[in-house]
Amino acid sequence: MTAPLVFITGASSGIGQALAQRFASEGWRLALVARRGAELQAWADAQGLDASRARVYAADVRDVRSIVDACRACLAAQGLPDVVVANAGISVGIDTADFDDLEVLRATFETNNIGMAATFHPFVDAMRQRGSGRLVGIASVAGIRGLPGHGAYCASKAAAISYCESLRGECAPSGVRVVTLLPGYIDTPLTRGNRYSMPFLMPAEAFAERAFAAIVAGDSYRVIPWQMGVLAKLLRLLPNAVFDRALSKRQRKQRRSR
Repeated sequence: MTAPLVFITGASSGIGQALAQRFASEGWRLALVARRGAELQAWADAQGLDASRARVYAADVRDVRSIVDACRACLAAQGLPDVVVANAGISVGIDTADFDDLEVLRATFETNNIGMAATFHPFVDAMRQRGSGRLVGIASVAGIRGLPGHGAYCASKAAAISYCESLRGECAPSGVRVVTLLPGYIDTPLTRGNRYSMPFLMPAEAFAERAFAAIVAGDSYRVIPWQMGVLAKLLRLLPNAVFDRALSKRQRKQRRSR
């Protein structure tokens, strides 16, 4: 029998690469996507993953045509995936008073939201017709409550959570499951430049272990680690005045211009 296939965007580093390693360890075939295709291919070669186990597709999820073409290439070369993980994302601080940061806001939504929908798009109908599959959206606990200086990232991840919830209802009658994963602070290149404390910081490999279990189980919504889910919900319950005061002196996310 043919081994199951997982399609992962943003697979050249961080959570995406850790998930690729975890799925590979269970014998899955891999369809791996990143802008840095050559770098990703070098990683796959170093893992001993030949073309029968893994294929690399160079694409930028901000470019709808680019990612859709990569998805179609996967369908032609490897078949319909059992799991699609829309993981590619960016996190950059913004200041709405800065004109240039409006472009950062645009890029964030194009990557974290349009890119997610474009990743799922080529697979949805085929999965529905088959009656099975997992569409996995990587959101964030940052989408539960807005943090000062993080407007682009928090808003994009809140949108990702709502989008996946909507898609889940649309796909449920067909047997296709939509899994929304909300990482807390994970030790990746995205977080290593943060200038503030990161409670319950987790290695990417530990995240991938728990995420793999949630994906296989078809969980609709999972915060990893669970402690961050409790903390985020407590923050959600705080009155606005208390929440604003508590975060008034917190260091902000690094901006590109600062």
